Amino acid sequence: MGRSIAAVVAAAAEERTPHGIAAGIARLINAGELAPGDRLPTVRELATELGVSPATVSGAWQSLAGVGLIVSRGRSGSFVRAGDRQWLPPRFRPLARQVGATRLDLSTGTPDPLLLPPLGPALARLSSGAATASYLDRPVIPELEALLRATWPAPVESVTVLDGALDGISRTLDLLLRYGDRVVVEDPGFPPVLDLLDAVGAERVPVPLDEQGLRPDLLAAALLRSPVAIVLQPRAHNPTGVSMTAERAAELARVIRQSRHAEATIIIEDDHSGAIAHAPDVTLAAWLPERVVHLRSFSKSHGPDLRIAALGGPARLVDAIVARRILGPGWTSRMTQTMLHHLLTDDDAVEHVQGAREEYARRQTALAAAVRAAGGRADAGDGINAWLPVADERAAIVRLAASGIRVAAGTPFQATGAPDRGAFVRVSLGALREGFEEIGALLAAAAVP
Repeated sequence: MGRSIAAVVAAAAEERTPHGIAAGIARLINAGELAPGDRLPTVRELATELGVSPATVSGAWQSLAGVGLIVSRGRSGSFVRAGDRQWLPPRFRPLARQVGATRLDLSTGTPDPLLLPPLGPALARLSSGAATASYLDRPVIPELEALLRATWPAPVESVTVLDGALDGISRTLDLLLRYGDRVVVEDPGFPPVLDLLDAVGAERVPVPLDEQGLRPDLLAAALLRSPVAIVLQPRAHNPTGVSMTAERAAELARVIRQSRHAEATIIIEDDHSGAIAHAPDVTLAAWLPERVVHLRSFSKSHGPDLRIAALGGPARLVDAIVARRILGPGWTSRMTQTMLHHLLTDDDAVEHVQGAREEYARRQTALAAAVRAAGGRADAGDGINAWLPVADERAAIVRLAASGIRVAAGTPFQATGAPDRGAFVRVSLGALREGFEEIGALLAAAAVP
């Protein structure tokens, strides 16, 4: 740069306010004009360049630090934050960026730990008999398999368990995909799925949603491209909170069955929030049993660190996944399976999860009402996430950070990033237990230009 950094930063500030200064610097970082590790001008230098008080620049610095764009190193100065999460896939990184002084983090998508059932009683049930006796034991303990089959949303040929829903999605796609194959995805959708498809060289075919799930007309158009798979979330969609209706599932199944371009297409359903979703069970397997792999995760309802999900579908697919997994991790710990079986059958644990489902529904309703009362737009969704439209994603994040509130940027969730789809932020309700009127007002204010 020919000019000094202070001059470049000053020129980018369209408004000489904390928000205007922070937004200008954020644009420079996003455009690559300020690179990770670049040293920023001192507060006094920039204040002099702009003709504002040092307190005004300090406010901008606090906002930028709050969203993880810059980091202070004391007397050494402030620097553009380097990418300290390179071990994460690309779309994970902005979701996992560490921040400093945040009083309320609504960005993570993790459940409220106070709403998870206590693990003590389940741990107390473990004994040496719960451990594996042979490498050739069946991968699912019989009592858990029987329970899963009895509670599955449709009759199923084969059931197994693995290490979380994303493990199941990944292993199913590994079984199906070759480089260049096309996969229908929701837009917006779950960022790790988009990263996963990029990693294996698949081509994404995005299909938008409405308030009932994937749009049938747009799915029909997408099927003309002969996708190998469709990945969808039937309930408590992340990030929108949409849950598919049975009527929509039947319509989607009809569209798939009638498409001559989708005769071999496999549907992968990620029911990641099953037990805390308010909507009833729904699966396209009720109409297309030979084409659907259905996943049910217990992370949101029973604990992320259990790392366990169930996968069910046609034996030709599930058994191939089990066989390949034996050549890697082998199986999901039978001790963990025993714990899950206890949590799914113990009256106190079941009641605890039911209470969590009702509490998340209350939070969804309370937050949506508060945002609307403050003049914003919001609908109460299902599960733990809310998807809020904003005029400018980055500006909204910076404004909220200035109030100590962190939300997730919408961009990583968008499969296309098409401008006509608008800008959004995702708000997770795991940490939001009270203060809905205040938070709703802040969200509504941040959403305006």
